[in-house]
Amino acid sequence: MKLTPCFPIYGFLALTAAMVSQPCVRADIGVGAKPVRGAEVLIDGTRKTLDKKWIYWEGPRFSSSMPIKWKIVEDPVDKGTVVMTDDPAAAGGKYGAADIVTKKPYRDFRLHVEFLVMNPHGNSGVYLQNRYEIQIQEGDKTSHGMGAVINETPSPYEAFAGLKKWNAYDINFRAARFADGKRVEKAQVTMYFNGKKVHVNQPINQVWGGANSGIDGGNDNGKGITDTPGGLKLQCEGHDVRYRNTWIKEVNLKEANTDFEEPIVGK
Repeated sequence: MKLTPCFPIYGFLALTAAMVSQPCVRADIGVGAKPVRGAEVLIDGTRKTLDKKWIYWEGPRFSSSMPIKWKIVEDPVDKGTVVMTDDPAAAGGKYGAADIVTKKPYRDFRLHVEFLVMNPHGNSGVYLQNRYEIQIQEGDKTSHGMGAVINETPSPYEAFAGLKKWNAYDINFRAARFADGKRVEKAQVTMYFNGKKVHVNQPINQVWGGANSGIDGGNDNGKGITDTPGGLKLQCEGHDVRYRNTWIKEVNLKEANTDFEEPIVGK
């Protein structure tokens, strides 16, 4: 099927029925999307950027050591190099033993991250604010599976491109809001998975996985969310999952709405 760009529709003007039936493509979403204006590149496949932007998360189970042991390897699909979640400390699925997190913390943001799972059941995860996991797990179609806001939504598994293929999460995230030290609005996320919108203004209740999972994971069984920004974290579970073309833009979402703005066309 030929893909067409996003066009505004005014009444019954301009578009043919064939065009209307086509999927909508945006240049800032999906595999290969370039950083939007004002975005910060976090992963570009180089050791220099990895060491400059990231550190290990030294949670309760941390058992690796700096410098970061994750490898820079050849892209198995396209030209260039990518980052591989290969750290002996995490062998056997020990999440939290060698996870990496950005040196910079974030509150509200727009995120693009591309990943590739090399082997069956490959497992990693993208942690928003080092709290809320967007799962990466090949073969799992449950609420603990691929593309799920872990344990809080079904897996949109149908959007997964498959093993040894690049995938993209595009995320708008709004942090929890507090008044007088109490949470009054839950964190919220909207997400595209390979160009398909799969979560819209999804509230996130808690941190799952305990203290080894991320910030506040050991606070009231993950329900004790605090008003502290956190870094973007990528999980290492002893599986060969690879990352490239990852960028983030800080935003200020005053209203409880994370849905993506429509692109401006023709200007």
